[in-house]
Amino acid sequence: MSLGSLYLKLQQKFGHGLDTAYYRDYVRPKILETRPIAETGDYSCEIHVFTSARDFINLMWGLKSFYHYSKKNYALCIHCDQSIGDEELSILKTHFPQGNVVPWSEAMPKVMEWLKAYPLCTAVRKERVISVKEFDFLYYLNSDRMLLFDSDLLFFAKPDHLINIIDDQTYNLNSVNGDIETCYSLDTETLRSLVDFEVIERFNSGLGLVHKAALSLDLFESFLALPGILNHKWRFEQTLMALASCRYGAELLPVEYDVYLGKDLNKLMPMRHYVGEIRHLMYSEGMRQLTKQGFLRELT
Repeated sequence: MSLGSLYLKLQQKFGHGLDTAYYRDYVRPKILETRPIAETGDYSCEIHVFTSARDFINLMWGLKSFYHYSKKNYALCIHCDQSIGDEELSILKTHFPQGNVVPWSEAMPKVMEWLKAYPLCTAVRKERVISVKEFDFLYYLNSDRMLLFDSDLLFFAKPDHLINIIDDQTYNLNSVNGDIETCYSLDTETLRSLVDFEVIERFNSGLGLVHKAALSLDLFESFLALPGILNHKWRFEQTLMALASCRYGAELLPVEYDVYLGKDLNKLMPMRHYVGEIRHLMYSEGMRQLTKQGFLRELT
């Protein structure tokens, strides 16, 4: 190994400090030793998440911390990308035995057949994997209410407001966490000029309640026809979900659910969304805090 390669390897492992390396490489796998989430049969709401071989252990921390602190047993559907192999599938099915763990090889032909009357949707699903969060989520959704859930979430306490609006059958808005800033594939004013409804700022598709009635292939096909909607390789997904939600009726979750980039965990927040720029804090801060709270011990 060259000195340059060695330096890069050490930088990747220890670049965010020894604490990060310890919690990422030693503590993080301990979630595999915890007991399964045996009951996820409440179809008043269904959690949908898209994950990969790189992220699925982080997802297990997120899901198990949510189920543990919320005391809910909402239904679960885990969508797997092509990197998820037999070993990862087996682990996910073991830890979430009532969940619907969907392999890529199963989803692809079914969803593509379903989309065949929608050429724009078909093209996007073929070319942009992240569009699973629109098309596959809707195809496999077995509830009138869906909880969007990313692989980089951790929960530290019961998310009272989120649970309350999910369980309130009179609540009829889509509600998601607020992003650091507005991240759409087009600027908000341009989007507003292209549609006949208000488009809210800072919509983040990583966590939130979405009503099935807000989503349809007809809508997605019409939004994909908007000029410039695919300008960004991944923000388009969040833009599609934001447009569908805003047309239906949408608001942001309270500030304690917002994405933020600070280093210190806000003790008033029941959860944190560890987006890419702060992913290392998911280990050195988030998993450290959960371990300190006795989370692993309580699930073992």
